[in-house]
Amino acid sequence: MSTSIDTKVAWDTYCTEELLRIRPILKAHGFTLDEVQPHLQGERYLMHAVTTTSGKKLILLGKDATGKRVVIKATRDDAGIAELIHERKCRTLITAIDFAGEVFHTPQEIVFLREDSYALSVQEYIEQTCSFLERPIEEQFALALRAFKDQESAHATTWKHRARVQDVFGMRDVTTYHDAFLSFKTDIQRALPEAHHLHTLMASAMKLLTEHRITIEQYTGFLTHTDFVPHNIRIKDDTLYLLDYSSLTFGNKYEGWARFLNFMTLHNPSLEHAFVQYVSDNRTPEESIALRMMRIYRLGEIIWYYARTLESSSGNLLALNTTRVHFWGGILTHLLTGNPIPQSVIDAYKAKRDSLRSDEEKQRQQGLH
Repeated sequence: MSTSIDTKVAWDTYCTEELLRIRPILKAHGFTLDEVQPHLQGERYLMHAVTTTSGKKLILLGKDATGKRVVIKATRDDAGIAELIHERKCRTLITAIDFAGEVFHTPQEIVFLREDSYALSVQEYIEQTCSFLERPIEEQFALALRAFKDQESAHATTWKHRARVQDVFGMRDVTTYHDAFLSFKTDIQRALPEAHHLHTLMASAMKLLTEHRITIEQYTGFLTHTDFVPHNIRIKDDTLYLLDYSSLTFGNKYEGWARFLNFMTLHNPSLEHAFVQYVSDNRTPEESIALRMMRIYRLGEIIWYYARTLESSSGNLLALNTTRVHFWGGILTHLLTGNPIPQSVIDAYKAKRDSLRSDEEKQRQQGLH
């Protein structure tokens, strides 16, 4: 069994070797890399170890010949190259489909390089004076709601629409969600065979998702960003820029909402409450159910995510990810029962999380949020 320190050493070695190869390629095209690369630090290595749908890819910061800041996505891994190409196709198609308006603004791609077995996408760095979470809650609500409505404007209602987007974005229906959650449930049982309470919790969630299959299917066919959280967006001149196009798909309209609201349960509960109330007040009862089902689905996913890290973790990181499994399991319990989440539970978790995080991860989180 590998441990977190072995995995961390392997990741650091990989990054060092890759940077030695990448620097001269970029230099030949007038780009230089910053000495400190925050997106390679902290728990980033563990994310790669768990993520099976994407390859090895480095997110780097640098400057062009004039000193202007840029972001570089670089990889020579086959799956990583496929992901970069997929993201470029998504960016192109989203502006071309005839059944959607302008959905997202995107940083300009300055150059796309294929050299020495590498694929490198150099993009403009979007400067922002204030991050999403630092803005007044009214502004956060307005920005996010506008983004959600823009996504909903892209609705694949006909066979022609679906044929246009299927190969690039993919399509998720109720069977997709059902089968994925069943996999989460099975993998959690395998990773944590003694966690009987968690097994019961996941079984209850599975039962509820099955009972509401019709409602889940009713709101599929919409464009949704499955990782719509603050570290994937930047805001400049009241314009929201999307940094990650690889997480766009056509599925349940509330899947992106669910990821966002579950995130805000921890980072801004007042905003989470505001969106739940908005859907309750302004949309049909079935849409509130669809949102709740998608939140349950995404909670099962994040519990599965951290459960799978435990075998490759040790020390403080093992304690931290075990705490994360318990915390998100508790949030799932509250969502299943409909009981409000006490702020004391969130505060206690944050305190324990911060006490267990490494200094590198704390620094990386500052850059993210």
